[in-house]
Amino acid sequence: MKLSVVVPCYNEEDNIGKLKTEFFPVMEKLIGSRLPDGAQIDLIEIVFVDDGSKDSTYQTLKSAFGSYDHPAIAVKFEKHEANRGLGAALKTGFKAVTGDVIITTDSDGTYHFSTIPEMLRHLTKDVAIVTASPYHPKGEVVGVPPFRVFLSRGSSLLYRILLNWKIHTYTALFRVYRREVVDQIPFAANDFLGQTELLVKAMLKGYRVDEFPAALHRRVFGVSKARLIQTIKSHLTFQTRLLLHRLHIRSMFAE
Repeated sequence: MKLSVVVPCYNEEDNIGKLKTEFFPVMEKLIGSRLPDGAQIDLIEIVFVDDGSKDSTYQTLKSAFGSYDHPAIAVKFEKHEANRGLGAALKTGFKAVTGDVIITTDSDGTYHFSTIPEMLRHLTKDVAIVTASPYHPKGEVVGVPPFRVFLSRGSSLLYRILLNWKIHTYTALFRVYRREVVDQIPFAANDFLGQTELLVKAMLKGYRVDEFPAALHRRVFGVSKARLIQTIKSHLTFQTRLLLHRLHIRSMFAE
């Protein structure tokens, strides 16, 4: 079985050292391990997507990992000439990957890379998506600015009300997808709404989601790239559409 990992990057040159010391060792240890359904991870491909960084992220990635040599791990690089947004970076990454199971992860390690094997253990036979969940009763938030937690948790709360109360976190990038989900569920958003839109549309199509109670940490280097006003607007617009969709479905059954 081939495992693919998509790592979007935007102005992350200061975090590339962390990728080398914390991310790649985890990838190497995954070779030969098995998923809950018994599938063995024989190959891994890692796709870095530089989303039009203004610093030397792309050059530093190529310098650090361009000559990386492991018989079972391949490294690919994709680049946007201009910043297009996280959703656009995910689309580019999904087009480039060839694996049966796909992980998406932040490049800054705010969800510790060391927890990837544990997250994969949640991908049981009947589960299509595993999503990190700091807002799960067993999850936690460590050192993240309160206003960011308030906005993210508040947004997830609205999705819980509109869609599925049992899922606590809808905004995390740190996830595992079966290939079928990525191939079958299109999403339109190019910004930070992208991963939420993909999750919501997959759930509406009946794909089962499991939560991985995770710890969300404050980033050590750099600053968050989320454009707060635009992100809030995007989520509210999407939530309004979701509400109208739910009301339309209810009216059809009422008739």
